[in-house]
Amino acid sequence: MSRHPRLAAVATATAALTVLAAGPASAGDPTVTDPRIVAHFDFGAGETPENIALEPDGSADITFAFAHKVVRVTKGGVTTPVATLPDVPGGQTPVGGPVASGIARAHDGTLYVNYVTGTEETGVWRIVPGGEPEQIGFFPANAFPNGLALDEKCGTLYTADTGLGTVWSLPVTGGEPTAWATGTALEPTTEIPFGANGLKVHNGAVWVSNTATASLLRIPIREDRTAGPVETRATGLTFIDDFAFTGHGDTVLAALIMDDKLELVRPDGTHKTVLTAADGLDNPTSVAVRAKTVYVNSAAFFTAQNPDPNLLLARISKNKL
Repeated sequence: MSRHPRLAAVATATAALTVLAAGPASAGDPTVTDPRIVAHFDFGAGETPENIALEPDGSADITFAFAHKVVRVTKGGVTTPVATLPDVPGGQTPVGGPVASGIARAHDGTLYVNYVTGTEETGVWRIVPGGEPEQIGFFPANAFPNGLALDEKCGTLYTADTGLGTVWSLPVTGGEPTAWATGTALEPTTEIPFGANGLKVHNGAVWVSNTATASLLRIPIREDRTAGPVETRATGLTFIDDFAFTGHGDTVLAALIMDDKLELVRPDGTHKTVLTAADGLDNPTSVAVRAKTVYVNSAAFFTAQNPDPNLLLARISKNKL
């Protein structure tokens, strides 16, 4: 997820992974067309877009990982600041300094943001409209809360912990999180120390990507709100980061950060590439879908020359879903 020598070296290990061959095109696949970059960001200033939540008007609320800021970008590319998370002197994480990661939005406009610092400031921070960031979730200092989703019906936040291989749950009222789901399927590996990464709540389940195992997972939410057994829904998604569902079904668009690809993953687990570096992707980190628009953040974490962190928009057909 972030520019760091250890992760750059780890990238070479992907050649040893067994990759599921992309399946053949399906008549039911949605199509992704007309990609265009609407905003470029300043890599040198830490403006590396990590995660995304959407406003009702289609604007994108984006976390800048290394600047630990939240900005709002209109569909026309106009960028305005929303909030800056506090500096944490001496904060250290597996990717260097403190980073802002996942973001989720409530219907009243409240934003929830994961902040990874290696200190007691690690956790979930709440930003009410027009207000300052306030820490409400207090995670272990060695946690790496990454993907974040809000189940507003039951007032619960779910977070994927990339380092500890855990899905945490936290009431929106705050406090200490509960380890909601654990197990080998969520954990990092010796070769790739980045496990559970992206997270979404969808169709009665928590869905999680595991970067280390190149897989997309589904964890049913039982009636008593506990976690059911982890199901592997797709494999061969090399260095998968964040993902989003294209609609009410289980078709997914996944960001493959090291391959500069946006991958369409079908409900049967087969997948194909729909956007590449030629379309403007530069280490894509996160995806969102609203109506007929796809949003893709690129952070350019590993681009040696002329890094181009950006926000790309594209059209997605919905008539074939």
